[in-house]
Amino acid sequence: MAIKTYKPYTPSRRSMSNLSSNDITAKPSVRKLLTKLPVTAGRNNNGRITSRHKEGGAKKLYRIIDFKRNKFGVEGRVNAIEYDPYRNCRIALVFYADGDKRYILQANGLNVGDLVLSAEGGLDIKNAYAMKLKNIPIGTIIHNIELHPGAGGQLARSAGASAQIMGREKKYTIIRMPSGEMRYILSECMATIGVVGNADFANISLGKAGRNRHLGVRPQTRGSAMNPVDHPHGGGEGKTGSSGHPVSPWGMPAKGYKTRRKKASDRLIISRRKK
Repeated sequence: MAIKTYKPYTPSRRSMSNLSSNDITAKPSVRKLLTKLPVTAGRNNNGRITSRHKEGGAKKLYRIIDFKRNKFGVEGRVNAIEYDPYRNCRIALVFYADGDKRYILQANGLNVGDLVLSAEGGLDIKNAYAMKLKNIPIGTIIHNIELHPGAGGQLARSAGASAQIMGREKKYTIIRMPSGEMRYILSECMATIGVVGNADFANISLGKAGRNRHLGVRPQTRGSAMNPVDHPHGGGEGKTGSSGHPVSPWGMPAKGYKTRRKKASDRLIISRRKK
């Protein structure tokens, strides 16, 4: 997918780039697949900010995506490729033979008119086909992987993401994650063949702070620019380095400190992404 650059008629335009929309073939047309999500702007159910530097962003409708891919044995054909404001990859509108219509993540190379199928097994290894892990050959590149059977895909869903099947052991399949982590996943879980499309998303430059505001990101003030009462890095005459290691406003180490709690699923991790 081509990346557009602009004539530098303002300073922000000079460094701004965007993705070409030539691959988008239609606007949303199925009303039942669109819904409005409440805007939390980083606040919890008590109205308190728990995730800082967030805001509502531009108005947008959520597209209901079929992450489960549980339409077994029914042929579907891609009717349109659409833009989704809630994710960085494109989505494909699939019309099934029984009249059902669903959105799926667009796999790289999936175009209008292509056939889409889901089954427990027995399908050819084709782009955007979905099967259970136990029936997908070792070495296959996959995305939209379930962590729990029937729960819907949770892993490798962003633009350009993919994982690879490395082997099997008893009831588990060994998967190499996009981060390089190796882990076990139950072989009864579903996955989709191929790589998520729109891989060039990682190469675009926002160019100005206003585009970040549209995405729902508020400005962030450096701790060193604050007073000592507001941040551990604050205070001092002129620009000063922080005395000690960098920390959050509440004193939690900010770089390299492990915050992951022990979970039951840790036993399924063979090797972590960080050695």
